[in-house]
Amino acid sequence: MVGLFKENVKIAFSSIRTQLLRTILTVFIIAIGIWALVGILTVVSALDNTLNSKFATMGSNTFNINQYEFTSRRRGGGEVEKINPIISYPEAKEYKEKYNYPLTYTSLSFTATATAEVKYDNKKTDPEIQVLGVDEHFTNNNGLEVINGRNFTSFDISNNTYVCVIGSDFATKGILKDVNPIDKIISVRGAKFKVIGVLKEQGSTFGNSQDLRVLIPIQVARSLFSQPGINYSISTMVEKKEILDQAVEEAMITMRQIRKLNPVEEANFGISRSDDLVQRIAEMTSFLSVSAWVIGIITILGSSIALMNIMIVSVTERTREIGVRKSLGAKKSTIAWQFFVETLIIGQLGGLLGIILGITTGYFIALALDFAFVIPWGAMMAAVVTTFIVAVVSGSYPALKASKLDPIEALRYE
Repeated sequence: MVGLFKENVKIAFSSIRTQLLRTILTVFIIAIGIWALVGILTVVSALDNTLNSKFATMGSNTFNINQYEFTSRRRGGGEVEKINPIISYPEAKEYKEKYNYPLTYTSLSFTATATAEVKYDNKKTDPEIQVLGVDEHFTNNNGLEVINGRNFTSFDISNNTYVCVIGSDFATKGILKDVNPIDKIISVRGAKFKVIGVLKEQGSTFGNSQDLRVLIPIQVARSLFSQPGINYSISTMVEKKEILDQAVEEAMITMRQIRKLNPVEEANFGISRSDDLVQRIAEMTSFLSVSAWVIGIITILGSSIALMNIMIVSVTERTREIGVRKSLGAKKSTIAWQFFVETLIIGQLGGLLGIILGITTGYFIALALDFAFVIPWGAMMAAVVTTFIVAVVSGSYPALKASKLDPIEALRYE
């Protein structure tokens, strides 16, 4: 049996070489479908990995109070768009003072500016630095890690000390790359800040670097970057996941009291849990995966028809060869296996080419979009199985047709 299979493989490769141009075109047709399937699934996997890693750092026991829910603000059916008021500093501060649920830590923060220029000695950055006003719980609640120096303390925040924690780019390739950044003095909008810590590298999200940030005490930020309409962020981390539901419910009650909403009024703010965000990301990426399969299957369907047509033509052109082999004692199963193996080889060559092109394309797209590329093992396995099924389906009929040829009629064929 093994010897017969080796012989069929040898004959298949010999046939492929004699019809090289036709085989190349067939392989490429199959590769296009696999290319589309693997390429899209690779990008989806990279997107899923990037988003999940960003939200996973927050932990599954964190929730945020936002101006809106983590959904689109627009409603269907011609309804008027609901406009929620921003979360002002007095509201955020009152919430932090009133919300005393056990085993929770609440952080207040806001984006002071995204276009700051930072100076050190005679060096300065481009005006693209993000400055955030934060408190002592901000880094923990947002999954940030100080790898050099220390984090803010309650003393730093309550006494409005001019200290800062900086992103990793400042220390590795920015204005502080040639020195130990700890205790160095940098200037932000004319104010002098002593560097007390450096954050672990976070990378980029949709092209926006998370490592070009300067964190300063929230009250200091409010004095330096005062402007109307600032929307504050409230983040609460719960030590034990088991009490997360009750903690969120208590936060809802507290915020409704601050907003002076009566029991029948709809909440004019949103609460988003990190585990909900991860779930919604999974739903979005699963939809993209289904779309990739639909596109891939439509293309692969055309590939399978093309492959079947090629093999039927091959059977017709090699009728005399089949007659000679049958007259020499070849069985129907031997003839069928010959063409079936040939179809499998062509199909797998197309699948291999499609996988290589798909992963390469997905890698470059992920690189361009700043996604965290991962090897899509699932997509590769799906491609291998798909090409095998395509080869089986496309090769069965031509192989069966070849095995049923009458040897006498086949020998008379011209």
